[in-house]
Amino acid sequence: MKAAARHLRIRELLESQEFVDQDVLCAELRASESSVRRDLITLESEGVLKRVYGGAMAMQPRDTALDFDWQSGRMAAEKRRIAALAATLVEDNQTVLLDGGSTVAAVATALLGRSLHVMTNSLAIAEVFRDARQIDVTLTGGYVYPRLRALLGPLCEQMISSITADVLIMGIGGITAEGFSNSNTLVVGPERKMIEAAHKVIVVADHTKFGRAAVTHLASLDVADVVVSDAELPQEHQALLRQHGIQLLLA
Repeated sequence: MKAAARHLRIRELLESQEFVDQDVLCAELRASESSVRRDLITLESEGVLKRVYGGAMAMQPRDTALDFDWQSGRMAAEKRRIAALAATLVEDNQTVLLDGGSTVAAVATALLGRSLHVMTNSLAIAEVFRDARQIDVTLTGGYVYPRLRALLGPLCEQMISSITADVLIMGIGGITAEGFSNSNTLVVGPERKMIEAAHKVIVVADHTKFGRAAVTHLASLDVADVVVSDAELPQEHQALLRQHGIQLLLA
């Protein structure tokens, strides 16, 4: 494939995915790593993308799934109910990992007034706890992803790899029989490290996340100890979780 054709294909991918993984591009374009790197440099100079660790991001994103403000207003009532129920699963004085999703931010609000040590890669969640004197907050380092208000990338993952937590509360982009998935490689990298660091994994997701797969596979269903969803979750999805030995709570 010639350079011009590769550039066109990269543009097409960025229209739908916002983030493209460099290794995936090499396979998709049947090109060497050095060729793809030159392609990305060229497209960056044209203002099409921004090169980041592991690939590139679109400069004019279109995917609302990666927009924290948009997600925060979506299914808001369900998220509040899910958050209130999930918060009851956290014990005082525990170390709690919170990832950067909007449903998890609702859980953070429900945890106000508790005595906890919270560790998060979410700037929005850190802001929730700004006046919470009983909650100690540790932010990971990493690359700031503005639309998600999250810290991502290798520095973030390295920090998470060095800790241990009592419980992880994690949002998700999609849930199918194949497992959990999320928006892109940058997002799932820290989440995989969080799963490894936590003794207990709680997934919070409204019913619209079930039966659909997001862009990047995260992990099998077996990594979750508890899933908290809403009462609109269809019976077939409830049965799927229980078949995998996952405790299901409906708000």
